[in-house]
Amino acid sequence: MKAIVLSAGYATRMYPLTLSRPKGLLPLGGRPILNYIIEQIETLPNVDEIILVSNHKFYEHYEEWLAMAEYKTPITILNDGSLSEDDRLGAIGDIAFVLKTKNLQTDLVIIAGDNYNTYPLLEQYEFFKEKDSDVVCAMRITNKEDLKRFAVAEIDKNNKLLSLIEKPQNPQSDLAVFATYFYKAETLPLFKDYINEGNSYDAPGYFLQWLYKRKDVYAYIMNGECYDIGTVAAYEELKNRLEQ
Repeated sequence: MKAIVLSAGYATRMYPLTLSRPKGLLPLGGRPILNYIIEQIETLPNVDEIILVSNHKFYEHYEEWLAMAEYKTPITILNDGSLSEDDRLGAIGDIAFVLKTKNLQTDLVIIAGDNYNTYPLLEQYEFFKEKDSDVVCAMRITNKEDLKRFAVAEIDKNNKLLSLIEKPQNPQSDLAVFATYFYKAETLPLFKDYINEGNSYDAPGYFLQWLYKRKDVYAYIMNGECYDIGTVAAYEELKNRLEQ
């Protein structure tokens, strides 16, 4: 299994904090956000490479981080070549870039490089192995305004996706989907099909919205929380929680 960490965004909503430093390297509890993600990936038994995809602007920042890092799993940093928000590839574009560059043909875990999770990633992996199918993580959120920022899913009694809408104006359930995905090797060629059909390169939930209509996808309901660090306010709130 390979792991992809999506870290090529420009986080313009978090300016000025991210003008000269990537969001993944902002500190939480005295360590970069990215460190927590790598440590969770390293709890998985079969990951033999972690691939971090960066933009060109922050590529050297991640290279410097890697030079100081000490992890058992080999880490590769790929530069997607983009220079600004205007020419970014988008999350799905970056996934496709990694799949092509590395010619990946194995099971895959994909994680957004700006999420902080308190649930054990190993539990989602075990659910993935149990279902032997693609899996996304999800959490119950009661606030409808908060739900509008996520992909929102409906599931059956076995947790199979019945519907999924990215950032709905009228959420159809209280089940929010977060950007941590486990995909079977057989699913990877479908990213090319998705792109060839002219679909959005942006949020990774759009691919999932397309995928569940073509093959079974299951939702792992997390035993914990996932924080989407999308704004300065969200970042400061999480920092305060950790300090307390």
